[in-house]
This record gives sequence, structure tokens and C-alpha cells, in this order.
Amino acid sequence: MKLYLEGHGERYALEQLQMSLFPDEPMEYVEAPFTGDGAVSILRRRGAFLEAEGRIRRRGRDVSGVCRLPAAEETVPLRRRILQQSYYLAAVQLLERAPSWGALAGVRPTKLTTRLLLAGGTPEEADAMLRDVYYVTPSRRRLAVDASRATVEAAGLLAPTDLSLYVGIPFCPSRCRYCSFVSQSIERQGALLEPFLETLLREVAEAGRLLAETPFRVRTVYIGGGTPTTLSAVQLARLLDAISSHFDLGRCLEYTVEAGRPDTLDREKLEALRRGGADRISINPQTMRDEVLRRMGRRHTAAETEAAFAAARAAGFAAINMDLIAGLPGDDEAGFAESLARCLALGPENVTVHTLALKRGSDLNQDRSGLLPAETVAAMVDGAGERLRAAGLAPYYLYRQKYMSGSLENVGWTRPGRACRYNIYMMEELHSILSLGGGGVSKANLPGGRIARLHNPKYPREYLDRFGETMDRHEAFFRLLRETEGTHEPI
Repeated sequence: MKLYLEGHGERYALEQLQMSLFPDEPMEYVEAPFTGDGAVSILRRRGAFLEAEGRIRRRGRDVSGVCRLPAAEETVPLRRRILQQSYYLAAVQLLERAPSWGALAGVRPTKLTTRLLLAGGTPEEADAMLRDVYYVTPSRRRLAVDASRATVEAAGLLAPTDLSLYVGIPFCPSRCRYCSFVSQSIERQGALLEPFLETLLREVAEAGRLLAETPFRVRTVYIGGGTPTTLSAVQLARLLDAISSHFDLGRCLEYTVEAGRPDTLDREKLEALRRGGADRISINPQTMRDEVLRRMGRRHTAAETEAAFAAARAAGFAAINMDLIAGLPGDDEAGFAESLARCLALGPENVTVHTLALKRGSDLNQDRSGLLPAETVAAMVDGAGERLRAAGLAPYYLYRQKYMSGSLENVGWTRPGRACRYNIYMMEELHSILSLGGGGVSKANLPGGRIARLHNPKYPREYLDRFGETMDRHEAFFRLLRETEGTHEPI
């Protein structure tokens, strides 16, 4: 669908909303007026008001929506808001049903509700804002407000000199069909694993030295990927020993390792992780239906997932997360409900329900056969929410992605007091994140709510060849931290 802007340059905000509301229609930004189907977003001044109008022609039907703002109240956020509202009010006339997230198109819809709560607002006021300003449905308003309440609680545990440590291991046993993460299959790049680890240990030592020269300390640790447990037990022990040797973990609240694939776990690895200080682990089936696992390229069974969970408990992990994906080809509503029931029967502290997103680099994006209708995926997600609440879990963080089925969301659910703080701090950008390893993105929180992002090389070979560049970025990251000392401004 074409998009043309008249009288303003808020391209990103309108593009994201258009892609969210019309996910099956290719986005085409144009710089000149056009004829035929497409959308136009107009901003004009009318006397004492700023007026936004959205006009859409689709399949021979013309619709429009208008919103106004007193010119004296104009700010960039409010101007952007009326542009999105006017577009939404036009678009909703063309849709079969109102979208769950209304006029919200961003990755982090809870930023709005969290900011309101941190400023002293009430959950009721946050709910009213989502309802009256952004047209969010009741179920999604409840998700957002609940997650923001968990965020406020987690924010209360932070000191101005806290940060989180992320370590990325961009290797997997094999590539899942829905995945577009920067990870290398061991079958193809296994020879790089040991050199990668040696370089990562150097990075850990150097970054630990740089951090020790500042007053900042580690509040949470998260080892992700890829699949970190692609490493052997000996390699995992070396990595965790290096982290504890070079970083002061005296203030660390939690230490998570993403085990991801149950077929990468055994007793020796689990014991090595516990000895190394990890106290939280993710064991992610994605589905408990073996036929769907095979179709997605996952080389494990539901029974192996259950065995891995039991082994993690036996090794002493008191906090375990399990991921499920709603909308996988070959699955259905009953099968997804069965997968969730089998996970809940194991008693995990956290369950994360993802909505399938057709990521650009994934195999599924190339072959879309068997994709489920958006209505079916929505029923899976909504049914999961009801069952998780009934089981005593509550939402603690959520985010959205591009090209997500039904324009829904990913939600982390938790038992009381067991929320993963790293997920909250990272997703809500409550404090700085120091990221090591392949594909890691360090984020320095700056005054005024700005975020500076510094990227490590993505691929293992690049990471090995460009170690000097990586350390230059860490030097820049720590310079930013020193410059922003005492200006901790969450959200």
C-alpha cells in the first residue's frame, strides 16, 4: 500500500502503523501525490488548531479520519499522536475488526503506561489513556497495565549505577525454520566455536577491567544467543568462570542462561552452569507436538523437553522459563492448548508466549505454506492468557515485532515474585546494558531518555577478525557511562 505525507515528515510513525494495520499489503512510501489505492497523511494548521487527516483509498473505497490539537499545546509527541490517530480512524473503517492494539504500532506499547505509573499515575488512569487515546481493546489494556506494574516494581530495585550484562553466543545445533537470528549452525560453522570462545574470554576480561574503573556494577546477567548450551560443559564452565572472575557480581539479582534447545542439555552442562553461578534457565520447547517440531526443524521431542526440565530441577535450578510460539504451521488451537497444559504441568516459574512473526531472513518467510489464519492465532494467544491467569501467572513484560501474525504480541508470564528482571530492564530500557559476544548490542542510557547503541560484529568470523573494533566500542560505551553518572533517568 502506498503512503504519501503532506505537510509533515513523520514517516516512521506512519509506516509502522500502516504495516501493523495492513500487514498483508506491501509497504510503499512515495514522495509525490498519486492516483489510485493508497494512503495520505496530512498535517495542516487551521486557525488556533493543528489538524491531522488520514485519507485511505482501498479497493475502490474512500475513507478518512480527522484529529485536532490546540496549536498552543503542540509538541513532537502530541503532533505524532494526532497523525497516528487520524490514520487509525480512517483505517479502522476498512478492517473487519478493530485491531487489538488500536493506534499503537510501536515495539514497546508499555512504555506509555509505565511512564504514567512512574510519574505517580494510577493503573486506572493508565487504562483510560490506552482506551481513550489509543483505542486499545480491554484485554490488551489489561496486559499492558499489568506488565507496567511489574516494571515499576523492578525499577524500584535499581540504583543509579546499576547495569545489566548480556553475553551473546551466536551458534545453534541447527537453524529453525521461523528463525532469523544471527546464529550459525554447528553443522556448518562448528570449527569456529572454540576460536570464538577464546576471543569472547578476552572480551570478558577487557570489558570487566573497563567496568571496574567505573562505579557501575552488574545487576543482572543474561547469556543468550543463538543457543549458548551449544557449548560443551567444559566450555560453559570456562565462560562462567571468566565472568565471575572479571566482573563484580556482588549486586547481581539473577543470572540467566538461555538453554533454548532441550537437545543441547545434559547433566554435565546443567551442573557446570549451576557451579558457575547461573540460577535461572530457559528451556524452550516452542511446541509440545512432535510433528510440528519436525516441521520447524527442531531436532528434539516433547519427551526430551520434559526430561531436560526434570534434569534442570535436579541440578538445582529454582527458576525455569519455557517458551511457546502461537501460530506455527501444522499446529492448531487444540494442539497449542495441549502444549501449554504440558508445560504448566511441569511447574515453570515463567512461561513466554510468542506470536509467530514472519522474519525477513527466515525460511518460513520464503515458504508461507501452512500459515494459520490470524483469527486462529489470536484465539491461541487469548486462550493461553486465560489459562495462565487461571494457573496463577501474571504478565510481567511484553513487546511486539514487525510482521507478527494478527499484529499481536509476545508476553512473558510469571509466578508471583519470579519475574525475570533482565527481560524488564532490557525491554523497557530502564538502565544501560553492556553486551559482549557476537551480535551483542550495548545500550547506554543517556539524559533526556536517549539511548546510544553500540553493536558488536554479528557473525562469528567478523567477530574474530574485528576484535579491536569491538573493544573500541566498549571504550566508547564506558566513556558515555562516565559522562552520564548521576543522571539516571529510567524510561
